[in-house]
Amino acid sequence: MSISRERIEVLLEKIQDPDLKKGLVSAKLVQEIIINEDQIKIIVSISNPALHARKRMHDAVIFNLERELGKEIRIQCEVNSGAVDERKSSRTVLPAVKKIIAIASGKGGVGKSTITSNIAGGLAKKGFRVGIIDADIYGPSIPTMFDLVGERPKMIDVDGKQLIEPIMSYDIKILSIGFFTDQDNAVVWRGPMASKALTQMISDAHWGELDYLLIDLPPGTGDIHLSLIQTAPLDGVVIVSTPQEVALADARRGINMFKMDGIKVPIIGIVENMAWFTPEELPNNKYYIFGRDGAKNLAQGMQVPFLGAIPLVQSVREAGDAGRPAVFQSDTLMSIAFDELVDTFISQLEVINQEKAQQGGN
Repeated sequence: MSISRERIEVLLEKIQDPDLKKGLVSAKLVQEIIINEDQIKIIVSISNPALHARKRMHDAVIFNLERELGKEIRIQCEVNSGAVDERKSSRTVLPAVKKIIAIASGKGGVGKSTITSNIAGGLAKKGFRVGIIDADIYGPSIPTMFDLVGERPKMIDVDGKQLIEPIMSYDIKILSIGFFTDQDNAVVWRGPMASKALTQMISDAHWGELDYLLIDLPPGTGDIHLSLIQTAPLDGVVIVSTPQEVALADARRGINMFKMDGIKVPIIGIVENMAWFTPEELPNNKYYIFGRDGAKNLAQGMQVPFLGAIPLVQSVREAGDAGRPAVFQSDTLMSIAFDELVDTFISQLEVINQEKAQQGGN
């Protein structure tokens, strides 16, 4: 039985990529078609790196080809997610933003939003133009940390298009899921709704020119993380963890997700938050209540940079509750710690940029 490449392409064109809304051939997602007597092998690249999305595409290709060609023809299909890398290379989303950085954690309650707000504040202190997207649907904390609870963004007209205007605080542009929900009500959203909200805060907001846009992700690994990777080409991710083993196990999974084929977001480094407890009246005393050097050892074991250790001090909690990140304090233990973290963050990003430049030159 002779089967032409043209016939197979016609059949593949009937299968749509759910994200690009195009047939596989017109979307240029068919990488290879190998015809060998009674065997056909199809290699397809899709935009969604999730395992379930690749399996769904694999099953669709097998089903459609077997239905048209008959089961006497052996059909093989390989699905990868190389399309994500292609999209990253063309910065069509937020072209006026120089760096888009995700702040992530495998587990809730490790201080991810505290790290986000203080990195943003430290960058703003240095004169950088900074924005924050608070995408943590389970507990949006950024409005509290910047004294913006109850605020609602306005819509503005930009070149005939209605866009959301981020709210300014400490010279930082901020949008949060918390701006669109009541503070005391639970946010009960399914994955697609949360992903749509994140997309709107990225694409339907007037961010203007920024040096850094930090995205405070929900804890764990899920739909909203994959939606972010598909929507915005990330320049890197910071992983936040405490030293205790239960948090490290989840941080390890988060790192592995960002290292997956088809995702491959550069790991800027790990921050060890609540590394030790220090009473402010006894600044030289350290009590390792969650364990010692857990995140530092994890960074070494997984061969990713260690950005620094942030102690647990009462003033950090007080600063967050008061709506003024601790990094804005004057020469305190915590402001110095966050300033050092920001310096290391900037240095490590420069290392990543140099590595990218070298790879591009090869």
